[in-house]
Amino acid sequence: MSTIHAEPLTAEAFAPFGDVLDIAGAPDKVINAGWCDRYHDRATLDFGPGGRAGISLFRARPRDLPYECDMLERHPEGSQAFIPMAPMRWLVIVAPDADGRPGAPRAFLPVEGQAVNFHRGTWHGVLTPLAEPGLFAVIDRIGDTPNLQECFLDEPFVVIS
Repeated sequence: MSTIHAEPLTAEAFAPFGDVLDIAGAPDKVINAGWCDRYHDRATLDFGPGGRAGISLFRARPRDLPYECDMLERHPEGSQAFIPMAPMRWLVIVAPDADGRPGAPRAFLPVEGQAVNFHRGTWHGVLTPLAEPGLFAVIDRIGDTPNLQECFLDEPFVVIS
């Protein structure tokens, strides 16, 4: 079984897989009579033909590191964003596509205040909080066509910090 190290989540490292949502840099706009900084249009949301945006709430049970991953999934019809609703440690696993299957995986440890948006078709791990409460808002495609592909790995891997 192979082992990978989780790395810090940065916009540059995550760019092939999606968008990092955070408040890095100066705000794009200051609104509400100067009381609110707006970090504008931080993700490329894609709900595909016949889809619409949906916001769901997920409560996932925490996992531990080292974490053994034996399945990755992707959403061929639209993007999917994971937005923590409380300060907690969590893990993001992604992989490039390799002829319709996940390629070499990477793992990221977001810091407080970071969320992610997976681009359409990006292989990724399941929602993996590392602490309670495991509560996330998830923005993804709602539609009549199937939007989930799961790939159970021939060789699981382990993520360590």
